Amino acid sequence: MSRDANYPSLTDKKVFITGGATGIGASLVTHFVAQGARVRFIDIDDTAAHELVGSLSGRATYAHCDVRDIAALQEAIASFEGPAGHIDVLVNNAARDDRHAADEVDVAYWEDRMQINLRPHFFAAQAVRRGMARAGGGSIINFGSIVVQMAAANMAAYVAAKAGIYGLTRALARDFGKDLIRVNCLIPGWVITERQRTLYWNENSARNIAEKQCIPEPLEPADLARMALFLAADDSRHCTAQKFIVDGGWE
Repeated sequence: MSRDANYPSLTDKKVFITGGATGIGASLVTHFVAQGARVRFIDIDDTAAHELVGSLSGRATYAHCDVRDIAALQEAIASFEGPAGHIDVLVNNAARDDRHAADEVDVAYWEDRMQINLRPHFFAAQAVRRGMARAGGGSIINFGSIVVQMAAANMAAYVAAKAGIYGLTRALARDFGKDLIRVNCLIPGWVITERQRTLYWNENSARNIAEKQCIPEPLEPADLARMALFLAADDSRHCTAQKFIVDGGWE
């Protein structure tokens, strides 16, 4: 029997998740479905997305969407809302943490990183606001990153975007609060997804975690999903404009 918390307020809620096909996103989809929510997620990895939908017996739906295409993102949101409908929970999760040397970044690369890692958070939030307001409130969860506090090297554009997300969160919480829409920033530490294992895991990784985290165990996607459930549920109804760090005590 699962010992995870159950949130009755999430039953039948409409939850829209960006970047939901793999990693943290897939865990978000799975956990919200387990709470009885109606989940739509977007991604560009069709193969992984369809496998996830199949594993959940069709209890989540998928739409192909590149978050750099704002018109397509807005259309995906409107389609899930339905005529005069609304989304209860928006999870802005999609991101790319590719490493890059500062000296080699040009304008095109910089703009592309912002178009993936920051710009969609604003326009997705803007798109759901009217429906959430009609419904009497909602929750927007923006994913940041612990790299901002770490002053991480070789990812200046990514760090800049993730720092901007917290500022955006604070501003939108103020703008949307009168409609009882909560906006929070969820900040993961180093979550060991399959992508991280493939690209960045090496013999020093486990040692770094053991030495730098207060809890010397690798973070898993589910650790972030469980916090997202709390921030989406009515249990956190007065939590807004905040950052919630799940990093095992790294920082």
